[in-house]
Amino acid sequence: MDTKRLQALLDRQDIWDCLVRFGRGMDRFDQNAFLSAFHEDAVIAAGIYVGGPSVLFDWARDLHDQGQSATHHNLLNHSCDIDGDTAHTETYYLFVGRNRDDSNWIAGGRYLDRFERRAGEWKIATRNTVIEWSGMVPSMPIPFADLPDINVNGAPSRSRDDPSYQRPLTNKRAAFVPAN
Repeated sequence: MDTKRLQALLDRQDIWDCLVRFGRGMDRFDQNAFLSAFHEDAVIAAGIYVGGPSVLFDWARDLHDQGQSATHHNLLNHSCDIDGDTAHTETYYLFVGRNRDDSNWIAGGRYLDRFERRAGEWKIATRNTVIEWSGMVPSMPIPFADLPDINVNGAPSRSRDDPSYQRPLTNKRAAFVPAN
């Protein structure tokens, strides 16, 4: 067994899990998940913001809460160079926001991160966000929003009330197969 290769895979997975916590934390306004992705002394440059993670969460939450009813921070291509307890990553992102006026904003770019493993845990120490493009997508009605039982399993929420936090996950909707 190649233990170095196995450790590298485990480190990469821990780094990826950290990136996912960041995105989920922002989209669900879950401060604990968001902050768990960053070292307390991290420096983040994101758009006009430059500073630490706690203030970033509050600033971004206010920005998103005022402007959007939903956001998705999608993570795409990912490269990861690990050197001991430091890793440099490049992660492509696709951001989509459903604006309060029902328009849709979309942007793409990359997160350039320096991770550090401290006390055995990988977290972001420095982040530079590279915004490469942005635009508006025509608005359309959200599919199936008019079905009377569509939210029986839980309505989308930008909080820990979101159905993704439900444990154990269950289905409360009645069986139904639509006619073709």
